[in-house]
Amino acid sequence: MPDRYLPRAVPFTSTSPSPFTRRAALWGGLALWALPASHLVAATGAAPPDVWPRALQVPGGVARLALGPAPERPVAYAGDIPLLVLGDAAGWTAIVGIALAAEPGEASIAIETPGHGRRTVPYTIAPKRYSEQRLKVAPRTVDLSPEDQARYERERDHQALVMATLTEPPHTNSLQMRAPTPGRHSSSFGLRRVFNGQARNPHSGMDIAAATGTPVVAPLPARVIDTGDYFFNGNTVWLDHGGGLLSMVCHLSAIGVKPGDTLKTGERLGAVGATGRVTGPHLHWGVMLNRAMVDPALFLAA
Repeated sequence: MPDRYLPRAVPFTSTSPSPFTRRAALWGGLALWALPASHLVAATGAAPPDVWPRALQVPGGVARLALGPAPERPVAYAGDIPLLVLGDAAGWTAIVGIALAAEPGEASIAIETPGHGRRTVPYTIAPKRYSEQRLKVAPRTVDLSPEDQARYERERDHQALVMATLTEPPHTNSLQMRAPTPGRHSSSFGLRRVFNGQARNPHSGMDIAAATGTPVVAPLPARVIDTGDYFFNGNTVWLDHGGGLLSMVCHLSAIGVKPGDTLKTGERLGAVGATGRVTGPHLHWGVMLNRAMVDPALFLAA
């Protein structure tokens, strides 16, 4: 779909990010092997089958890293980006989004504890080969006019603000999502396209084939943080699910919400359409975790 021609991240309107509250973490002395099974992650990155998001430690995937027990929620970082931490005093887990551009190999996160500085928790990113398509198309299909390029750059400049939106973590340990609209998954996450010999960034979401007007709903409880009509993605809604977990739906024919609205899982926010740079109606659904676009399928039960 043409929305994948976008050479960088998707454009959107910004809102002021909510502040992130750092909480002190006091660590117990229990070994990881003593944690409940729901908090353990095998060396392969596997998690129990009834836990969402499912762990898949590859570029574009999710790592679930056991942090051990503590009376309060620990504070974890990937570089200087705060991470989502779920669990309870018996055992906490960092839920880490792995960027599609991440290099396979050894990686780590930092855990901040008062009086003890920071410690690191290592993990391994396995390689993953995504599908690739090489296409010959008319140059005007992929090359923007000066006016369109200027518009795209103005819209792109808002992305740092929305991606930095960070609020308190959700009040649940399960992040199983509902697909925002029914339909066939018409394009896979991570698909790489090369147009006229020029590589574009991989497809950073899931496309769902559906007719114009099909209802689009919130995949989890959320606050609407952005809406707008943008060059590549057309009518778009961004949702904040808490703790640095965001989602977006694009190419809508209608938007039925506004920034600041709160939604329950399954509550309607708009309708499928073909706005923006597309060839036909469908829904582009993206999920962002700690500012990395990750595979939405990891949040779905099937």
